Amino acid sequence: MENKYFFKQVTLLITHYNRSQSLGQLLESFKDLDCNFEEIVVSDDGSKQEHLENLKSLQQNYNFRLVTTAKNKGLGNNINKGQDAVKTALTLYVQEDFTPTSIFPKSFQNSLELINSHPDIDVIRFYAYFEYPFLKYLEHGFYEMTFKVWKPGYKKFYVYSDHPHLRRSNFFKKFGRYIEGEKGDVTEYSMMMSFLKKGGKALFYKDFTGLFVQKNSEEEPSTMKRNMWRESNNFFLSQLRHLYRHLKFNLDYLK
Repeated sequence: MENKYFFKQVTLLITHYNRSQSLGQLLESFKDLDCNFEEIVVSDDGSKQEHLENLKSLQQNYNFRLVTTAKNKGLGNNINKGQDAVKTALTLYVQEDFTPTSIFPKSFQNSLELINSHPDIDVIRFYAYFEYPFLKYLEHGFYEMTFKVWKPGYKKFYVYSDHPHLRRSNFFKKFGRYIEGEKGDVTEYSMMMSFLKKGGKALFYKDFTGLFVQKNSEEEPSTMKRNMWRESNNFFLSQLRHLYRHLKFNLDYLK
């Protein structure tokens, strides 16, 4: 590539669990894009020995700081200990099964300009499974996510997400730490509610599948397990799920 990018005062924080091949692909993708960060931190959640050995080999090639734990403690602990290790003002958080695309470097530069010029912005999101329903255009393809509890639907609650995002490294001071000892989706939901209740402000990149691609290979499938209730496409179950979420999200927010 013609351009080399150095993102000052940004730490790339990657959470990892038994997917060292995917991690290698992610790190190599950033290298191919000539993206350089103040530091890279990899937080491992008690992976198997074979993956730990691969991590040590990757560490030699990509010069990251590895934060480990003796046993698996779940998503909350993995993000907490990883974020605790960050020393810079900003954190780019990415799970190991994502890969940046060719348009990432310039768009990420734009996101840094936005977060540095708007002190009220807490998070800038780069990936999602669906477009957030209430958006207000800002600039460079980024939109403000406007949350009001009286707006229709339950998708309005998804302002925060664990998908790739840029955030201020003092995130815990405002929103608290991730709950530990719970399943990943419960951990994410808890932070989503904390973010809303404490007045978090987030931006959303409109081309939300353009900056990162999520890759799950047969050799290293997703480690997030969800039950049939969450995954089923059955029309009846789908409608019940929508109603349940609408009621639960509103009640939990108003508590």
